[in-house]
Order: sequence, then structure tokens, then C-alpha cells
Amino acid sequence: MKKQLTLLAALILCLLPINAQTSKGYPITPVPFTSVKVTPNTFWGQRLEASRKVTIPLAFSKCEETDRYTNFSNAAKHLQDPSKVFDIKKGTFPFDDTDPYKTIEGASYTMTTSKGKTQESLPIEGEALWGTYIDSVLNVIASAQEPDGYLFTGRTQNPKHPHDWAGPKRWSAEEQGSHELYNLGHMVEAAIAHYQATGSRKFLDIAIRYSDLVCKEVGPNPGQACVVPGHQIAEMALAKLYIVTGDKKYLDEAKFLLDYRGKTTIKQEYSQSHKPVVEQDEAVGHAVRAAYMYAGMADVAALTGDQNYVKAIDAIWDNIVSKKLYITGGIGATSNGEAFAGNYELPNATAYCETCAAIGNVYVNHRLFLLHGESKYYDVLERTLYNGLISGVSLEGNGFFYPNPLESAGGYERKPWFGCACCPSNICRFIPSLPGYVYAVKDRNLYVNLFLSDNAELKVAGKEVRLSQTTDYPWNGDITLRVEKNKAGKFALKIRIPGWVRNQVVPSDLYTYADGKESNNSIIVSVNAKHAKQDAQFTPDGYYTINRKWREGDVVQIHFDMEPRIIRANDKVEADRGMLCVERGPLVYCAEQPDNKEDIMEARISPQTKFKTGKTEIAGTCITTLIAEDRPLTLIPYYAWCHRGAEKMRVWLPQEK
Repeated sequence: MKKQLTLLAALILCLLPINAQTSKGYPITPVPFTSVKVTPNTFWGQRLEASRKVTIPLAFSKCEETDRYTNFSNAAKHLQDPSKVFDIKKGTFPFDDTDPYKTIEGASYTMTTSKGKTQESLPIEGEALWGTYIDSVLNVIASAQEPDGYLFTGRTQNPKHPHDWAGPKRWSAEEQGSHELYNLGHMVEAAIAHYQATGSRKFLDIAIRYSDLVCKEVGPNPGQACVVPGHQIAEMALAKLYIVTGDKKYLDEAKFLLDYRGKTTIKQEYSQSHKPVVEQDEAVGHAVRAAYMYAGMADVAALTGDQNYVKAIDAIWDNIVSKKLYITGGIGATSNGEAFAGNYELPNATAYCETCAAIGNVYVNHRLFLLHGESKYYDVLERTLYNGLISGVSLEGNGFFYPNPLESAGGYERKPWFGCACCPSNICRFIPSLPGYVYAVKDRNLYVNLFLSDNAELKVAGKEVRLSQTTDYPWNGDITLRVEKNKAGKFALKIRIPGWVRNQVVPSDLYTYADGKESNNSIIVSVNAKHAKQDAQFTPDGYYTINRKWREGDVVQIHFDMEPRIIRANDKVEADRGMLCVERGPLVYCAEQPDNKEDIMEARISPQTKFKTGKTEIAGTCITTLIAEDRPLTLIPYYAWCHRGAEKMRVWLPQEK
């Protein structure tokens, strides 16, 4: 087990690099988040700090306030004395167990990057170190585990009268809503993160016992419950557990959970069980379930080499980016089932775009990049990351959105927590993992996929390379890469050229630039202050590739023109017909009422609108001011809206006649 530990940093993002016990894996390996130190007081440095100081402590305190821990302790009391049973509180959910799991996962990432020395007190009196606090939580979780490994407080607290969604016996309502396997998935993800952070097997052993039980009781064989998850994520987690332990039964179980969709009793689009996964070619149903399933398919495909899975995921991805993706990178158009709607059905005021779905969209696109190595997946990932994902958490880290609409008539506001708290706890686990999305390696190729100030220690062809990146991105398009150390000799530095630089909004015709400008000549790349022509070329995979023998001190400077652009949606998108929106670099902008004297719902713009840029007091964010009919209209980045009360907001504006 110890020899596997070095792999866990890459695994922590649910990504599966090749390891000694697997014959297959992703062709491209992400540089783990533990190897990338984000510079403090930068765009992402501030968000990581807010996560560490505010979001994660808040989530732990909410787990306590809302009886998440009490559910475990009640289950333990019943196990100690079967005569003691506890009524399941009305208004709770069978997946409430996952909120502590996800928060522990995020805290574990943070402890790993700070080497376990996080000193800020949690909002629980008497606890100064996260490690100590988490250990006490794990004691409570462990006490609720049944002797055979089952751990589901929605049943164990009161076996004869379990949670209304749980069904009369284990697994009997899994496909309808018990979430027993969903809980397992988040438990495994968190346990692996905790093991990496602390070296302790305490949580990992709990997760392995539950996983072993699932492998024993859930499957296609006589005596097993032949069910698939009503809410996917166990597939991703079990694939990861296979990598950590080398035990193939976990990979086999993950593949069963995918292969049997469309073959069990429940067949419905809502949970993507309407047909076998390899026959699916359209994104349908609950958007979070769908994204987690597609990510799990990619993991299993990478580990097994199943090309039918890859073909299906590719078709589904194409359906999303060409017909079902919001300009913010959000997915899930309707609150009816928190689901994808029909092709080109993308309403704005009623857009659901759940924060969890945005996180799932990042997972899918990251995996597809690791499979195919094309920059277009990162174009979608970046759009989602900077818009529809971080809009889900306030700049301070203490206010959340569940849906992320693209228009509001007022009255919509951020909340400090939700009864269904999947989004805040998911933000807890995602934000600290962000550094692991910046770089990736394949053979003698080093990919630079995201632009943020950092220092990275990585290996190219097994040899040590240290790289630093300095930039004010996304506020401007100037990036400096410096080779601090190189033991690898010659290698290809592959710099992603974002689609917005290449005059492509998304990798489809769903959105196009409407201002008639060309941006394909706005790229300047130099090496040591000289134009990078020798050994450099723009390659079909979407990267500017510089292949040379790098020396310590070599400096690569990149410039992308970053000017406001006007976007039009495909005419098939009825909600956006006759409308325009504005973006600058990776950021989508919106009009919010506090910045404007006139009613923003009456504002109009044209493709020839003139812009000027400035600053605002909203966390120092850049604003764009445009002139429409001699009246100024101020726009702010979409992610920053709703920090000044429940005011009107809109992304898409009617086109001036």
C-alpha cells in the first residue's frame, strides 16, 4: 500500500494515471495539485485562501448545526443497543451523510498543500488543528458502521422505519433514491484524500469495508442485488480505489454499475438508465448524475481500454457543446428534475445550471483532455470554471448559489447553506483541488492548460523540472513562464491557445462572435525576448508547441489580446434570439442593477458597441463600460453578481434595432 502513496496526488482529482498494477490508464498524466503552489493574493490565491479560512470551517460548523454528525451517533447508539431507535428527522435527505465526507475531502486537500500545519481554528471551541477535529469526526463516522461494513445512517438509526427514500431493505430503493451507493462514492473519494493528507488508514479502512460489502452484495450474480446507482459517483470512486489498492474487484464493480444501466428494472432518462451507456449519444436527465456518469465512463474506459465507452462519451460531449451548453459553461436547463432540456433549449431566467453540475462538467472535460490531448476540452473547462462554477460561491467564501441563472428580475440571493447542501460541500472539495488542473505531462510533452501565478515541481520523462508562472490573468493576457530547473533536457512545452483567442467561442457553432473582429493575429510568444519561431509551431491539438532543450533561466512570454467581444447564440436557441452578450478573455459579463441608473431590463446593445474598461470595488474586479444610445451601461464579471443585494441581473441583452 505504501508504494502506491506517491500516486495519490494525481488521483485526488479523480484522475487515473497509469500505475504499476494497471496495464492501461490515461495517456496524459495531470501534474498533481500538491506539486503546484499558487501564489497568494492573486485571483486564485484569494479563492484558495477563502476556502481554507472561511468555506471549509463554515461547512464543518454547518454539519454540526444541522445534525449531520448526530445521524452517525444515533446509528452508533442503535448498534450498541438495538432497542434504541431514532426517528429520521423530516426534511432531511438520505445523502446528508456525504456533507461531512466532502468537507473532509476538501480539508484534506488543504492540509496536504499546507503539510498539515493549518493553524486556523475551526468554529468549534477547543479545536485548533483540522487534523484533530477531523479525527474526532471520523470516530463518530466509524461508530455508525455496521459489523459487515454497511454505513448508511438513513437506515441504521431505525432499521424498521428508515428514511422514506431508503426502501424496506438494503439496496431495494437504490435506483429510486436511497443514495446508498452515492454515499459510498463520496466516502471513498474523501477517504483517499484523507489518507494522502495524513498517512492514516483510519478513514480508508472504513471506506474499504463498505466497498467490499458493495462488491459482495451488489452485482449480476445469484443472491446479489442487481441494481445500479440512482445517483452516480460510485463508479468514479471505485475506479480510483482500484488504483490505490490494486484490487481489481473494485474496477469490475465500477464497470458493472455502468454496464447494467438500461438493463435493470428502472429505465428512465432522469438517471440516465433509459438505455445502456454505450448506446447513449445525447445528454439527458439530471445534469449532475449525468456528468458524474460520463466522468466514470472515462475512468473505466481509460483503465479497461473499452473504446465503446469512449465513442459514447465523445458523442455525448458533442451534443452538450453544440446544443446544451450555456455561455457560462453551465449545464442543466430546467428545475424540473434539475435536468438537461431539449436540444437548443437554454432559457435564461429559469436556467438551473446547478453548481454541482458545473463541477461535474469540469470533471468530464478534464478527463476527455487526458484521453485525447486536445485543447478544446480545456476551452470548455475554463469557460465553466471562471463563470458557471465560481459563481456558485461568494468572493468571501460564505455565500452560495444552488442554481446559477443567467437572468434575474431581483429577489435572488446567495445563502449561507441549504437544506440540500450538496453544492456548498462540493465547493469545499473542488476549490482546493484547482492547482491540479494547471499542468499535465505525456512523455516529453509538458502541457500548460490554465494561466495563473504559481510555482510547480514536476517530472518530464521521469526527470525533475521546476517551472514558475506569473500573470494577472484573467484581467490581462500577459503570461510569463520561467524554467527554474530542468533535468529533462529537451522537451516540448505545449501552451494552450484558448478558443477565445482563436476567434472561437466554444468548439461548435452554438455561439459565435458577432462583432466582426478577428483575434487570430493577437498571439505573441517569445523565448528569452526573441520571437519563438525556431522549434515552435501552432499544432492541430490547439497548442503552441515549443520543442527545445531548455536551460535554467529560460523565459517564455505570452501575450493574448484581451478585448471585450460581443457574442451571438445560434438562431436555434430561441431564448437568445435577437440577444447579444459580452465577454472579455475567459470571463462572461453581465449587467447588474447597482451599477446602472437606468433599468437594465430596458438596455440594448449592438454588435458595433464601443467599450472601455475600468475597475470596480467589487473585490477589485475589472468592469467593462459600454455606450449604448449615448447611455453608459456598466457590466461586471458574471461570477461576481449578487454581492450587493438581491438586484436585477442579465447576461443576454436585446440587440439594438
